[in-house]
Amino acid sequence: MAKPDNIYDELAWRGLIHQESGQDELKGYLSENKVTLYCGFDPTGDSLHIGSLVPLITLRRFQEYGHNALPLAGGATGMIGDPSGKSQERNLLTDDMVRHNVDCIKEQLKSIVDFSGDQATLVNNYDWVSNMNVIEFLRDVGKNFSVNVMMQKDSVKTRLQGTDAGISYTEFSYMILQGYDFLHLNREFDCTLQIGGSDQWGNMTAGMDLIRRCTDSKGFCLTVPLITKSDGTKFGKTAGGSVWLDPKQTCPYEFYQYWYSTPDADVIKFLKYFTFLPKEEIDALEEETKQYPNTAQKTLAAEMTNMIHGEEETAKALNASLVLFGKGDISAMDAPTLEALVTATEGKTYDSLDDTEGLIALLVDNGLTQSGREARQMIKSNAVAVNNVKINEETFKPSQENLLLGNYLLLKKGKKFKVIKFSN
Repeated sequence: MAKPDNIYDELAWRGLIHQESGQDELKGYLSENKVTLYCGFDPTGDSLHIGSLVPLITLRRFQEYGHNALPLAGGATGMIGDPSGKSQERNLLTDDMVRHNVDCIKEQLKSIVDFSGDQATLVNNYDWVSNMNVIEFLRDVGKNFSVNVMMQKDSVKTRLQGTDAGISYTEFSYMILQGYDFLHLNREFDCTLQIGGSDQWGNMTAGMDLIRRCTDSKGFCLTVPLITKSDGTKFGKTAGGSVWLDPKQTCPYEFYQYWYSTPDADVIKFLKYFTFLPKEEIDALEEETKQYPNTAQKTLAAEMTNMIHGEEETAKALNASLVLFGKGDISAMDAPTLEALVTATEGKTYDSLDDTEGLIALLVDNGLTQSGREARQMIKSNAVAVNNVKINEETFKPSQENLLLGNYLLLKKGKKFKVIKFSN
């Protein structure tokens, strides 16, 4: 099919509409108007993780249809703590920590949201919340919120029903602050739509109600689904922790591999959620993958790594994957990738080359063979390689010139491999 005529239909075929306010009215409104919308994120760390991608990519989708985007950094709300999805109180961040996190995340947003021309403006709610005094906050904003209604919101109700300490007034007031953000952006930017994850529905509708109480303007809310994986594992998590957009925290190779390892049951859904590929291409990938496994995964991994890290890093990640299977250019692998492979393959780290007796000892020590006898048999049968070069000498001991970038060694036995490190 051709590209849908409006953003609502685009989101619908991708499965990106989870909740919406006034379904028929919102669809008509988006079809007939170019709107300004916002999506907020709290800078609780100095990097976003991939769990934040769907709403932020959705901002970009709106831009593709001519709408204006306001990515909002929660410089104020990040100091309060959102109770949504949390079973206990968050640790409070200092002003300096939040400011540092906002500065770091600004750069990451540029890979997702188009800031050219006047299509997007990054706003920070600290700029307007910090100028309010307590009396203004209570009289002009808090007066419009019913405690009875607030206590029925899932984010609050869950905490009150829990076995822990409940919820503090600080986090209870988070909903009011987020609601005021919507009102402020409505007044200053004529912002009429807020988007976010489905866990934000209660906070978002609070802002919509505040606009209705305080202005004659319209206000709409739309949530995208929270991502779940069909195999029961948590999306965006690995054994090593969260998958971050910052390459220092999750290197591009790890980032690529996370997407490449997407289960078959999820890969088409993720192509719809995360990429800008048209329906015809995604449908074709679905059919091709039935005949050639992992075709869709390769496309998903390449599209996402290119979006966040660029073409050069995507090429490096793909090359590293090929190297592990005896292809690619091993000399082109960089230190972050090799370091990630030490962790991913559970390779050992040694102080120096003097700490090992040679190839046989390395094979046994890294679990590639069960004994020295097996190691010798594997070497004789031409099944052992160092840096993708077959080794048939039992007495082989790696030297400094064998080490990749002076520190790393790719050790293989058959189809099994380890990347090991020599620190000095």
